[in-house]
Amino acid sequence: MTSKTDTTRDGSRPLGRTLEISGLSFQWNRHHQPLGYPDVALPAGKHLFLQGPSGSGKSTLMSLIGGLIIPSSGSVHVLGTDLASLTGGQRDRFRADHMGVIFQQFNLVPYLNALDNVLLPCRLSQKRRDRSKPSPTDAATFLLDALNIPESHWRRPVTGLSVGQQQRVAAARALIGAPELILADEPTSALDSDNRDRFIELLLQLAAKQQSSVVFVSHDQSLAGRFDQKLELPALEATP
Repeated sequence: MTSKTDTTRDGSRPLGRTLEISGLSFQWNRHHQPLGYPDVALPAGKHLFLQGPSGSGKSTLMSLIGGLIIPSSGSVHVLGTDLASLTGGQRDRFRADHMGVIFQQFNLVPYLNALDNVLLPCRLSQKRRDRSKPSPTDAATFLLDALNIPESHWRRPVTGLSVGQQQRVAAARALIGAPELILADEPTSALDSDNRDRFIELLLQLAAKQQSSVVFVSHDQSLAGRFDQKLELPALEATP
């Protein structure tokens, strides 16, 4: 499967749009109020800050962008591919190849150590493995070091790490293999202000180095100035 932003012969990525959203809406079922979303055009390498009150549909939008669900109407194009045109299995493969996800609850594999958790995308995707230079293990240790995880912790079970360390391991896992799109859902919710600022700085620096785009969800409006674009979802009106 190819996309409009596959790498060029010199290994760089051509300019284009990482994410395009048009006329998008989603309804879980007839008993739920439909969710409507503004159009989005996010150029390659640019970052989007997404905020809104609880219940405004932020997590649903992230699931739509990630191809975990498909729209009721409208479209989500990632790297020029209409996600709704793919089968469920194709969407899973596309996500593994082209997206890194930092979940709010981290979703680390508890029986793997920190290093093996970071390496997991390279075991699931040949594309991510091939883009991990000079080798997946070297790329993983570079990311763990850049995100201030001590080498003595790399082979510890992730359940033995602090919450902040687990969060940074999840970020390293999302970044490995230079995915074109990183989805970060409230990734700093458990961090104090100093660690939060350092985390975001490192995330955006590493994304810039890899020419990755970031969609970042947070309730903290003070973070918005670090991002190229901002999207605020309104509160849903109460159903009579």
